[in-house]
Amino acid sequence: TDEKKFDPQGHDKDLVEHLERDILQKNPNVHWDDIASLTEAKKLLEEAVVLPLIVPDFFKGIRRPWKGVLMVGPPGTGKTLLAKAVATECGTTFFNVSTSSLTSKWHGESEKLVRLLFEMARFYAPSTVFIDEIDSICSKRGSGSEHEASRRVKSEILVQMDGVSSVNESEDATKTVMVLAATNFPWDLDEALRRRLEKRIYIPLPDALGRRQLLDINLKDVEKAEGLNLNEIADLLDGYSGADITCVCRDAAMMSFRRRIAGLRPEEIRNIPKNELTLPTTMEDFLEAIKKVSKSVSQEDLEKYKKWMEEFGSV
Repeated sequence: TDEKKFDPQGHDKDLVEHLERDILQKNPNVHWDDIASLTEAKKLLEEAVVLPLIVPDFFKGIRRPWKGVLMVGPPGTGKTLLAKAVATECGTTFFNVSTSSLTSKWHGESEKLVRLLFEMARFYAPSTVFIDEIDSICSKRGSGSEHEASRRVKSEILVQMDGVSSVNESEDATKTVMVLAATNFPWDLDEALRRRLEKRIYIPLPDALGRRQLLDINLKDVEKAEGLNLNEIADLLDGYSGADITCVCRDAAMMSFRRRIAGLRPEEIRNIPKNELTLPTTMEDFLEAIKKVSKSVSQEDLEKYKKWMEEFGSV
C-alpha cells in the first residue's frame, strides 16, 4: 500500500521538510537484543509504551497508558537507544527530537516547530515522540538562565502534551502519540513538565553482565588475542557508562595498529600488508586503554540520581 504522506499545505514548507528529513524515522531498526542488559528498564518501557499498543483493550480506565514517560540517568547509559528500540518493537513512527533541533536553527520558529511536530505525530500515529535532553528546554521556570524564547517553547510543549493525552483517552489506540523523554539532569526539570511525564524510569550504569555484553557487542568484529579475558575486563570497568566502555574498546582496538605504524611515513604505512595491520587485541591493550579513559560519572552524581528517584521516581 502507498504510505500516507503528510500534506504540507497551510504549513511552513521548510519546517515540514526539516521535520521529515531530520526528525522523522520510519523504522529506527534497534531491537531490545541490541542493548546490553538493562532488563528492568526494558520491562518497564515495554509495559508503559509497547503493550498498550499491542493489547489496547486491556489498557483502559485506571490502566490507561501513561501520558508521558521520562528516562532518567547518567549520560551514556543508552537512553536514546532504548527509545529507538521502543519505537522499533511497537512499530510506531519515531520522531527523534534533540533539543538543539528545536531551538538553534529555527530561532523564533521553535513554537511553530513544536506544534507542527505534534500535528505530524498525530498524522503518522501511532507515534513515539522522543525528546532527548529535555531539561535543556524545560528547566525550572524563572531560573536565571531562561530567556523568553525557551519559555515559549516550553509552554508549547506542555500545551501539546495535554492535547496528546486527550487524544489518547479517546477510544482508538491506533491514534496514540506517546511522549518519551530523556534527561541527564532530572533535578533541573520544570515541575509542570515533570507532572506530565508521569512514569519515570531510572536507566542505571551497566551491571557486570551488561558490561560483559557491551564488550561483546563492541568487539564482535575485532580479533582477540589468546589471553584476553573479557570477564576480568568487565570487572575492571565497574562504574563506567556504556559510552565510556565503547571508548575503551575503540582505544584498545587501535593499540596494535598504533604500535605497528609508529615512526613510519604515510607511504610506508600504505605498503604494510593488510594482515600485519589487523593484529589481535590483547589484555595489555585493554589495561592501557582503561588507564587512559576515565569514568564520566562520579559517585557524587550517582548519589544525586538515587536521591531524585527516591523523591520523584515511579519505578
